[in-house]
Amino acid sequence: MPVVYFLIRSLFKFVLTVFYGSIVVENQHYIPPNGHPCVLCCNHGNSLTDPLVLVTSIPKTRHQLRLTAKDTLFGKRTFSSWLIEASGALPMKRAKDHGGKAVDNSHVMEKLKSALEGGDMICLFPEGLSRYHPQLAPLKTGAARIVSDVLTRNRHNPDFEISLLTCSITYMHREHFRSDVLVTFHPPMKLRARDHPKLLAPVDYDAIRQLTTSMQSQISMGTIDAPSWDVVKVSKTAAKLYAPLGTLMSLGDYVRVVRTFVSAFAATQRGHKEHAPSVLTEDVQLKYATDQAPEEDQPTDAETDDENLDLASALRNLLTQLGLTDERVREPLSRIVILYRVAIRTFWLVCLSTISLPGLILWIPIFIATRRAVNRVKNSGPAWNTWDEITQAKLVHGLGAGLLVWTSCLLVFPPLALFTAVWVPCLMWATLRWLEDAMAAYRALRALFSLLWIGKSPLARAIQMRSKLYDRVMQLAASLGLPDDPATHFRVVGKRQKGQVRGTWDSGARYFSLRRRRKRDWNETLRPYDIVDYPDVDT
Repeated sequence: MPVVYFLIRSLFKFVLTVFYGSIVVENQHYIPPNGHPCVLCCNHGNSLTDPLVLVTSIPKTRHQLRLTAKDTLFGKRTFSSWLIEASGALPMKRAKDHGGKAVDNSHVMEKLKSALEGGDMICLFPEGLSRYHPQLAPLKTGAARIVSDVLTRNRHNPDFEISLLTCSITYMHREHFRSDVLVTFHPPMKLRARDHPKLLAPVDYDAIRQLTTSMQSQISMGTIDAPSWDVVKVSKTAAKLYAPLGTLMSLGDYVRVVRTFVSAFAATQRGHKEHAPSVLTEDVQLKYATDQAPEEDQPTDAETDDENLDLASALRNLLTQLGLTDERVREPLSRIVILYRVAIRTFWLVCLSTISLPGLILWIPIFIATRRAVNRVKNSGPAWNTWDEITQAKLVHGLGAGLLVWTSCLLVFPPLALFTAVWVPCLMWATLRWLEDAMAAYRALRALFSLLWIGKSPLARAIQMRSKLYDRVMQLAASLGLPDDPATHFRVVGKRQKGQVRGTWDSGARYFSLRRRRKRDWNETLRPYDIVDYPDVDT
């Protein structure tokens, strides 16, 4: 691994660890060993953040991951441009960036093919663009054609094998501070010239398209791929009812449960009566049974699913309007208990806010810098074309502001520079932990106050609507192959993963651990309110 690449990778890992609450990587064992030619293909919904996540998710035993980026990002006097060039990325021209004219990428393609023949691993984003959208764009055939060309050039070598590895990146809330990320690698497609003659020149383009379709299917099934944000919203509502707060489940299990409901509601929205993919247990890990036909005795009733879709949307809107969360409606509290919990949350919020004040002074310049950068991004165009760059802007400007704060602290106290160099980052990290807990306490306090203020009639309506929807969600979950008892099932099959804490002692002992997830809900971020909506991608 080149020294510069190693340093850049370490920088990426540090920045991402601070920005995201946890990055859970699944199935690293599918990554081919070093020296084995590999084409890594992934969905692309978060601009430059996607390659950063991939670079840090590949184990160190695998040498440099060769990336590509649009050529308009190269040659600029910006920090992000320097990062791209220093990481060894290759410039790829896009017709849309050059007035719609034909572009020539033959030189870059030749470098990629040569890298594969040398046993390297290259990374491509077959969607061809990054955008803020709930659904994957149709994959382009470039990756399959590169594999075809490399196999053709090595057709007389019976031992030459190239792996086509797909990966799915799922951001809970891609642009929000302290959100969570799931990176899932899928079983690689191992290709040899003698086993796939249709991929050799003269190429059968049906084979190229079939290979691309297989890639699209794998990537789609590993992430929340929905036709609209509305489907994502109601699917998360259904998942929260099916596996309520307190269910010990990994991020991967949660994403697959949401994906299952997405499949059902998306089919309903399209007006189809197809059966959604099931989530089954296999080798103590949930996998999609995509190769099995639906059972005839479990048909999906389109009219019932459509009613479920409307009811889930209505419940979500009602809870948002009342300022309540699902757990407050699921287990109604007496007024005495509410007042007791208000007192506890208030005390906890005051304590956390007080001890956070010294470190918060150091964080304020960073928050201001990132806020200004985000406003510039949002004002530069429609959401679908610009919001994928928000995370990138926050990472770059946050890192710059953080380094400036750290350097300023060293200059203010020169005699204590060695002590300050370590003490300042530790204080900022501890403050971040306290702020996460303070925000959680504030959100709980808001919900408790809402319970005190709303009348009995609206609350009774919400409880009744939730009860009705819960029964329907459990029926739908059973028809989709989800476990009947999620609380027990996910606690048993779930492996100990990064971000999971089990037991009181484990929670207290690792309070400030870099690997500890401070959240009870995978949808939480460092915000004073629960995020339930997404921007209109057409604006």
